[in-house]
Amino acid sequence: MLNSEIQILTKIKKARRGALFFTDNFSDFGKPDTIRKALERLVKSGEIDRVASGIYVRPQMDTVVGKVMPDIEDVAKAIARRDRARIVPTGDYALNRLGLSTQVPMNIVYFTDGTARKIQIGNYTIVFKKTAPKNVAAIGKISRLVIQALRSIGKENVTEAEIKHIQKILKNEQPTHLEYDIRLAPAWIREIMKPN
Repeated sequence: MLNSEIQILTKIKKARRGALFFTDNFSDFGKPDTIRKALERLVKSGEIDRVASGIYVRPQMDTVVGKVMPDIEDVAKAIARRDRARIVPTGDYALNRLGLSTQVPMNIVYFTDGTARKIQIGNYTIVFKKTAPKNVAAIGKISRLVIQALRSIGKENVTEAEIKHIQKILKNEQPTHLEYDIRLAPAWIREIMKPN
């Protein structure tokens, strides 16, 4: 059992601080129960922190604030990479990321073409909602958020100020990504996203 613990810690220490690990990253080092117990002991000893069920990190250390835990976005992306799934933030979280809302939702919802699930991280819940592949097909970092944010606001409710804000930040999107994503958007959103 101690051998598993040493192997796990060695693997974790080879990665950069802040990298996320899943229980199944260590399946070569023993049976699932052995791995789970070894990880529990490493958490108790302060070598690693448990982020959520089955997700661990060796946190980054900051001279001012001390321990820096991974943010929600990092955790969601790590889960998507592990599951080989595509994800896109939706609703209030997409609005917040674009600066259209100051509220950080407690339930952070992502559309996914992977498995639907809920993950509790501290006070937050990441919700992966299964959707049609076309809803996660957008490739631009900004434009995919824009599509989801506008869907959330709705055609009848979007204001002129919101449209201007969106058009301004879309200028930072890679032109090829924007062009691709515009074709995926509903007609009314397409009109807003088209470069002036």
